[in-house]
Amino acid sequence: MHYPRRNSRIKRARKQGFLARMRRPGGRKLINRKRRVGRKRVNIV
Repeated sequence: MHYPRRNSRIKRARKQGFLARMRRPGGRKLINRKRRVGRKRVNIV
């Protein structure tokens, strides 16, 4: 039986975390865009 949301926090952070975003130009653009708008939390994992 499959249980929903049985995800690893480490895997999620490595895939979608701040450092993962900063590795790619598109991710850097995304973070800078959120900073420009004035988001309090730029990247939430």
